[in-house]
Amino acid sequence: MSTAILTGQPVPGSSIEGDLRSLGFDVKVAVDAADAERMVAEAPCDQRVSLVDARFVGHVHSLRLGLTDPRFPLAALPGAVTAQPDGRVPLTRALARENSAGGGTAVAVNSVPDRVVTALADDGADVYRPELGSLVAAVPADPQARNEARQAVADVDDEAVRLKSAVKSRDGFFTTHFISPYSRYIARWCARRGLTPNQVTTASLITALVAATCAATGTRPGFIAAGLLLIASFVLDCVDGQIARYALQYSTLGAWLDATFDRAKEYAYYAGLALGAARGGDDVWALALGAMVLQTCRHVVDFAFNEANHDATANTSPTAALSGKLDSVGWTVWVRRMIVLPIGERWAMIAVLTAVTTPRITFYALLVGCAFAATYTTAGRVLRSLTRKAQRTDRAAQAQALADLADNGPLAGLLARVSRAPLGGPLVAALGGTVILAVALFSGVTWAPVAGAVVYADAAGQALYRPLKGALDWLVPPLFRAAEYGTVLILAARADVNGALPAAFGLVAAVAYHHYDTVYRIRGNAGAPPAWLVRAIGGHEGRTLLVTVLAVLLTASQFTVALTVLAVAVALLVLVESIRFWVSSGAPAVHDEGEPA
Repeated sequence: MSTAILTGQPVPGSSIEGDLRSLGFDVKVAVDAADAERMVAEAPCDQRVSLVDARFVGHVHSLRLGLTDPRFPLAALPGAVTAQPDGRVPLTRALARENSAGGGTAVAVNSVPDRVVTALADDGADVYRPELGSLVAAVPADPQARNEARQAVADVDDEAVRLKSAVKSRDGFFTTHFISPYSRYIARWCARRGLTPNQVTTASLITALVAATCAATGTRPGFIAAGLLLIASFVLDCVDGQIARYALQYSTLGAWLDATFDRAKEYAYYAGLALGAARGGDDVWALALGAMVLQTCRHVVDFAFNEANHDATANTSPTAALSGKLDSVGWTVWVRRMIVLPIGERWAMIAVLTAVTTPRITFYALLVGCAFAATYTTAGRVLRSLTRKAQRTDRAAQAQALADLADNGPLAGLLARVSRAPLGGPLVAALGGTVILAVALFSGVTWAPVAGAVVYADAAGQALYRPLKGALDWLVPPLFRAAEYGTVLILAARADVNGALPAAFGLVAAVAYHHYDTVYRIRGNAGAPPAWLVRAIGGHEGRTLLVTVLAVLLTASQFTVALTVLAVAVALLVLVESIRFWVSSGAPAVHDEGEPA
């Protein structure tokens, strides 16, 4: 159980002890600051400890936000400070210094928690302060101020605020207007009955897999059921995050589930549609794989651009200024969010088209919509990058995340050291290698794809020979993703044998999982996957060369078997390492609160 230590002069009629106990704290009362320091030292080292001014007046949800969020080692709000085990050392040091300066008895003069927070800031500690909005959190200095604070508490319904804040602050039109108005109440119902975000996330995955199974039947009733279940899965997908925000139930395992299941659900549904179409005599596996490739590349563009401009001091480009002006006109905000086809709009479109049309039409609409969205967002980001005047932060300037996302293997490094060819800047090298590979794939010459893959591998090494610090170097990882996935798609389609494209779908899905896993590790400041894993699965250039060699040396049927074996091998390696990492105690609790995917 977490410990809360009340400091300062008790106030008759205060509800602070009961409020803290309702949040799961074991409440202790310190007679002076020295006693508070002793109690902090005696509190179990593996549990949270909080210092709270006994004069605190505020909403229970203010205390919940400030003292129970598991994502931050140190957190504070007016009159209270808390530390998880990782934050105990700086908290103890700051408290000891404040006691020494104040003689150890000045608990009634100034707020001990607030003085400790000031000392933590002086030490350079990162103390999280939640956004309270209309919620009240104060330490009144006199009876009049206390009465005013109590009146302010009575004027605001903290449960209504809590319920509203459970909804993601920035979301798509469909989610905001068609899902969140009722899903937040489902989230509260689940939270009050002890259901966790991870349980709801798992239910969402199961629902989506059942939807994919229904789509795989190839019948109209099956397609209708699939569309309805896909929407139900999306509702649950919204609910799990809303439970996490409502109850502050963030976890490392939840981070992994939340980061991967959305993609698993969507791509499994693509496979189900393709299987259903095949039952009706229509082969749309190439379209399904193309949709997965396009969607994955879109996500890589999103992350690479954001990482290249991570925490930039300002966005002074004319493109950004125009975007800001458009956002000032209410209706344009929703239009611009819809045309990028975020997950809500995308899944709604897929569900409706599945129910009323055919898998082929569904994939055509998906490809057109995603292609337009990708063109729109990428063009805007290119313009922002070319006209940006803001200074990059050290993290962005180092560009290590972009290099990790590129996923170069040992072959690229070896060829780059051997050739040392002057291929220009990183983007020029990557673009040149990709173009040569594409030309080789469509040349019709038997061994040309292999030669193209060798040149591509060398270009990949040249692209990362220097840091990715150029204005457009964030395009290098998306180029590599498009080149590798596109190679597998083209060669499988050219094999023209049953099973080749489904095997290619499985291989791209396994590799894409590895790339998504890399993204979310970097977002959690945990670095890229271990080097041994990248070497074991060959890097993007090694896999591309291997697939081209297999396509040349083997018959179409043998090539299909080889793709299947490769898909299984890659999937086993990346899944085992990913699961080991995300369920470990050192994995970051990453929860995406940004733009919808």
